[in-house]
Amino acid sequence: MSRIEMVEPPQVPLLARRFFDRGDPGPIVASLAHVPELLEVAMPFIGAVLGPSSLALRLKEIVILRTSSLLNCRYCINSHTVAALDCGLSRGEVLALRCEPDVGSTFPDHRESALLAWIDCVAGEAGAVPEEVSARLASQFSDAEIVEITLVAGTTMMLNRFCTSLMLPSTPETMKRLSEEGLA
Repeated sequence: MSRIEMVEPPQVPLLARRFFDRGDPGPIVASLAHVPELLEVAMPFIGAVLGPSSLALRLKEIVILRTSSLLNCRYCINSHTVAALDCGLSRGEVLALRCEPDVGSTFPDHRESALLAWIDCVAGEAGAVPEEVSARLASQFSDAEIVEITLVAGTTMMLNRFCTSLMLPSTPETMKRLSEEGLA
């Protein structure tokens, strides 16, 4: 049960109505609608960071799901398990991202392995990322990609704390899909 009430369509403030035009916008928007001034800036930012870009969707979902798993955000783990499956990650890869401390053996590709080492440091440890992890990532990704990867992880961390602190509920559609996949 959520720690706050989700804003329902009849109570949506004027500034937040456009986010409800297509029906239920989901728990993040329904909670942010309490403060429409923040909703107005948060959702375009979140959409820009987590939406389509030059970084492959598969890589973004690896970052998001691994970060969410490290921070134990049930809402984000649930929703991004479905998103990861939908963008082509295998069930085994998803399980590794969600559960395994040594996820690297499931991802033998040098690029993805370097990405996971970076994410494990950025989202799973305090302080600076060790130089050897940074150098490994830099050998596989451009500076622009590293900036985007790190911003995706940081934005995910912000959302993880928001969703976990407020105990936002996963949608029934997400829970149904996870059940069908045996991942609930």
